[in-house]
Amino acid sequence: MRASLHSCGATKNQIDIIINQINPQIYNGITTNEIYKKAFSILKKFDRSFASRYSLKLALFELGPTGYPFEHLIGALLKEKGYETKVSIVLQGNCVTHEIDVLAEKNGNVYAVECKFHSDSRATSNVMVPLYINSRFLGVQKHWNGNSNNRTHLKQGWLVTNTRFTKDAVDYGMCIGLTLLSWDYPKDKGIKTNIDSYGLYPVTALTTLTKKEKQQLITTDIILIKELYNNIHVLQNLDISTNRIQQTKKEIGKLLHYDNFTNETREVN
Repeated sequence: MRASLHSCGATKNQIDIIINQINPQIYNGITTNEIYKKAFSILKKFDRSFASRYSLKLALFELGPTGYPFEHLIGALLKEKGYETKVSIVLQGNCVTHEIDVLAEKNGNVYAVECKFHSDSRATSNVMVPLYINSRFLGVQKHWNGNSNNRTHLKQGWLVTNTRFTKDAVDYGMCIGLTLLSWDYPKDKGIKTNIDSYGLYPVTALTTLTKKEKQQLITTDIILIKELYNNIHVLQNLDISTNRIQQTKKEIGKLLHYDNFTNETREVN
């Protein structure tokens, strides 16, 4: 808990206060989810942006039930890394057509990205998932690179999930050259680290909006807090008060390190 509270920005003094308040409430058999809720409640009183970062994993689960918002987030991440991206593209394979979640291009090379979204934190992607994804990719790759009209090279397949891979899945991916990205894989370069680094927090991470309001934003294709900040007026359409809109804007500004809540950002450490 200390490590997770520290990573979301809480100071040592704040962490000590949270731990001291929660310790007397701990009992044999308490779930980690109950402990999380207690910590989140206290943390929110210190700083809503800290609480938003602390709840990031849960916020990703709340992007469901469909996988599209997660695909949108991964497409945005690849754009930040210099790729040109398209989401939900149908490509012809060697035998049949395949829907590709994210197609990314950089320096003449194209990458087919499959996103496996889970609403259950206990779900993992075992070795059968990369086996299936790789077979689809090889069919699309053969057709793409065999087409003389394509000026780019379909180089590699990627597999991304918001939960975790089993060891066999990781070993297989490394063996066949399939790039894998999960919540915490590769070590120190997983989805959490990337979201923190590029400020790609989903609107579901915000503590100033209700769950219903967040889902309404997602239905209007506003998935990331950066998108909401640039279209903050849409909150008026949800009958949200001016005061709460300002609170939401302030929370976003602190999450994205906006100085004086302008679009100028500082380097994220």
